[in-house]
Amino acid sequence: MTKVLIVDDEVSIASALAYALRREGYTVETAGDGQEALDRVEIFKPDVMVLDVMMPRLSGYDVCRKLADRQQRPAILLLTVKNDIVDKVLGLELGADDYMTKPFDIREITARVKALSRRRVNDAVGQLSRNQEEIQLASLNIELFSRTVRMEGQQLDLTPKEFDLLVLLARNPERVYSREALLEQVWDMNFVGGTRTVDIHVQRLRKKLGELHGVIQTVYGIGYKSTETT
Repeated sequence: MTKVLIVDDEVSIASALAYALRREGYTVETAGDGQEALDRVEIFKPDVMVLDVMMPRLSGYDVCRKLADRQQRPAILLLTVKNDIVDKVLGLELGADDYMTKPFDIREITARVKALSRRRVNDAVGQLSRNQEEIQLASLNIELFSRTVRMEGQQLDLTPKEFDLLVLLARNPERVYSREALLEQVWDMNFVGGTRTVDIHVQRLRKKLGELHGVIQTVYGIGYKSTETT
């Protein structure tokens, strides 16, 4: 599941955001200052960071500077009480991906975190496509450029969404994706109360995989993951 780190020295704000994002299916941790944020990045390895600018020890700008040169860093949404265009430009130039001013609506924060999460996945898939032409999962050979899947040399007839679903699961075996996350990242849809389409596509994909259907496993109460063992 997508991991979000909330960094804010105002406990009430951090707690409210954490509660809202956990309800959306995200794994969430919090930090109270910039230095703690850097420490949590090393251990928690978040996909998205909601980062307040004005904090003790290290500011949000300082955190952006220290993360700028890292190959693996979270997408960053900056929060601040400032509303000057210069501050916004500075934050973006230091590596932030998005910017919001306080006070804010938690629903908008949630929507922006979702957008950053989708963008990060799409960027990762694009990078994977550039650096790696194939994914191997058990005896499945997934060819990214031609968008084909072969099982023991025989090509499978997958729909575009079935292929996208398989690629997302296969590129990170054992990572658990909630149904809501799959709906957002494969279908680019917000969760609106029903994720049956995900279950239907998984069922159809498993049927087409035949004896290799076990490479896609159900994680009860959460969603799905891929595995190398069947």
